[in-house]
Parts: sequence; structure tokens; C-alpha cells
Amino acid sequence: MSEHIPDDVSPVGRDLRAYTDELRPQYSVVRNVQDEWVVLSHAHVTQVALDAVTFSSAVSRFRQVPNGLDGAEHAAFRELGDRFLTADALTPYQPKFDRIAAELAVSLPRSVSVEAVREIGAQFAVRAQSAWLGWPLALEGRLMDWIAENHAATRSGEIAHTRQVAQDFDAIIESVLASRRGDPRSQPGDVTSQLMRAQVGDRPLSEAEIVSVLRNWTGGDLGSIALCVGVLVHFLASHTDVQDRLRAGVSDQDLDATIDEVLRIDDPFVTNRRITTCPAQVGSVPLPKGARIKLNWTSANRDESVFGDPDVFDPTRNAKDNLVYGIGKHVCPGRLLATVELRTMTRALLAATESLILDPARPAQREVAPVGGWRRVPVILS
Repeated sequence: MSEHIPDDVSPVGRDLRAYTDELRPQYSVVRNVQDEWVVLSHAHVTQVALDAVTFSSAVSRFRQVPNGLDGAEHAAFRELGDRFLTADALTPYQPKFDRIAAELAVSLPRSVSVEAVREIGAQFAVRAQSAWLGWPLALEGRLMDWIAENHAATRSGEIAHTRQVAQDFDAIIESVLASRRGDPRSQPGDVTSQLMRAQVGDRPLSEAEIVSVLRNWTGGDLGSIALCVGVLVHFLASHTDVQDRLRAGVSDQDLDATIDEVLRIDDPFVTNRRITTCPAQVGSVPLPKGARIKLNWTSANRDESVFGDPDVFDPTRNAKDNLVYGIGKHVCPGRLLATVELRTMTRALLAATESLILDPARPAQREVAPVGGWRRVPVILS
């Protein structure tokens, strides 16, 4: 790799997967025009993610629970949140996810173009997450609009736009919380109400902490699940052999492995941020204290030195190195929920169809930085 580190990299308006594929063979770390060090290689992304002491997650000037916390405080909030996200905790929701996915798959029009990201992915994400959290169906339209606006704000890079979208989502959460506090006789047992009564250590959560946890669980996952469904549908429509094998019937374990490998090839969970707590070194690159870092998971998951040709589909070989849900203490808390939801929607879509093909009249369109995956995937179901 080159010893010269570019310090003016700008991915604005570019497909991040293609761009990092260009950069990574020469550079394991680059510096972008926002004065952030972007880590591209699998080895160095792993190095940073596993060292939570040197590379802190407390990057934002706003308190983010739990993903923006470190040390004992992070561990305490992860312990609280993880109890809602275990296999046992999620099992009662599987019939609801099955019903939502089946009803959606059956309702989709046949032999005409369907936009997989919004009409399949976003619809399912909103309905499944709402069922899990106990949020009212009346919020569906508002949440669907928010997903689209959030992606637009992220794409724009405009701080004011991003801040407004975040405030809009907080307002949605606060309306849900207010409805539960409005009637003291009402004590619903859904996840949101349980969280409102939960404690961290020996104290209840503050209002701001409850909002932050729900934002972490939902705000990111709604858009991410929509993008994941777009990636999966595009891959299956482009690889009829894999589509046919899955439709013939495979175990949950095999289906999960297939989904994880597709998402490795085209990882829509693009980046996480860190900041150095002391002078450090990533590979041959010395970093000062306070250096802002981006871990590029999409790039790491396509590192040729680990995966060979990154586009070769090989779930068995690549599973051990797959970083789709991160690694280390800040590994995605919702990875099991996401796995269950994506498995459920994929099964339902395959069961309700005989084929998925890309619409030849409407080419799929890639997302651009800093969003990953596909913006639009027009597909025809039959």
C-alpha cells in the first residue's frame, strides 16, 4: 500500500461501495475533507473497533444511549437494552412478524414494477418495529415519510436538515411516551412501556435517556432494514440460482447465512464514528489525541486481502470475517432483531412468488454517500 495518505478525499455524490473499492487497494486509511480519518481495511477497522479505550464512541456533542457511551456506563445501558433483544425476548413477536410479512408479500402487485426499498423494505420495517415496540398503526404514514426524509437529510450533509429530521423523530417518540403517561390506569406490557419502567443501576431512566434508547433502536433500524431489503431483493433478482435454492426450502440457519453474506457483499451499514482518547496509530498512520475516525464497514467487508474477490458469494468461507453488525463492545445491539426481521421478510416474499426479476424498463439506482446500498430497486414479482 502507498505510504502517501490522501488528505482531501470527498465521497460526495458517489457510490461509497464503488469509491472505497477504488481506494482500498492503495490505502488502508485516508483523510477526508471533513478532517476525519476513514479506516478502510478489514484489519484496521477491526483494530479500532476492538480497542474501546483508545478509540472512544463518545463522539457526538449530544448524549446518545447506548452507542455514544463508553466503559461502565455503556456496559450498564447495554445490559438494560440487551434484555429486550435476546432470542427468548423476541420469540413471542415471531408470529406477529410472520403475519406482517405474509400480508405485505401477498398484497404486493404482480407483473408490474414494485419499488423494493420503499414499498417492501420500509413498509415491513415500520410495521414490524411498531409491532415490537407497541406503537400505534396510526403512526405508519408519519414513520414512512420520516425514513425518506432521513435518507434525504443524510445524503444532503446539511447540518440544519439533519438536525430537523432528528427533532422530528424525537417528536414522534415523545408523542408515544405521552400517550402512555396520559392514563395512569393504563399499564400496557409492550416493549416501550417496559422500557419506561426500567432502571439502570438503582435509578429509573430519565425522559431524555428513554427517548435516546428508542431513537437508537428505531431511528437507525427503520432506514437500515429498508436498505437491507433493497440489497437482498436486488441480489436475489440478479442471482436466480440462489433465489431458486432458497425458495425450495432451507433452514433458518442457512437462510441467515445467505442473508449475512449478501449484506457483506453490499453492506448498507456504512460507517460508525470514533475519537482517539490519546495519541494512537492505525497501521502506519500516527493519529493525535482527539482525531475523528470513521470505521467504514462497507469497505472492510470487501477487503480483497481477506475475502479475495469481494463479489464472490461464499457464505461458509466468509462468515467468520463478516463485519456486517460490527465487532467489539459496540457490536450492533439489534443484530438478532434485524436477523429475525430480514429472515421473516425474505421467506414471506419467496413463498408468495414464483420469481423476482429486476424491471428492465426501470434500472435500479445506487445510493450515494453517506448512505449505502440501493436508493431504488424496481422489481417485478410473479
